[in-house]
Amino acid sequence: MLILARRIGESIMIGDQVELTVVDIKGDQVKLGINAPSQVKVYRREVYAAIQEENRAAAAAAPQALPSLQGLMGRNPASGKPAAPGSGSPAAPGGIPPAAPGSIPPKRDPRAR
Repeated sequence: MLILARRIGESIMIGDQVELTVVDIKGDQVKLGINAPSQVKVYRREVYAAIQEENRAAAAAAPQALPSLQGLMGRNPASGKPAAPGSGSPAAPGGIPPAAPGSIPPKRDPRAR
């Protein structure tokens, strides 16, 4: 592990595209600013670990569950009938049903990039 000392406002470069800047230091907390291209994913360690765990669980899911999910694509989830194109049907483009009315969409972690 490389250990570097930096003061507020000083930066380090990771490769050619990622810049890490010390923004603030208060007590035992350090605030870091990360400047990276959008294709570089930046997560807090605990968020990254949760994503990896969800990916492992999805990879281990029973393959027989897939046909039942594919059967819902492009269908009205309530009736199971094919959605009529352009009729204001509940299926969104691509056959993915939208969130139920009144439901709250999941929030994106603002600290994740």
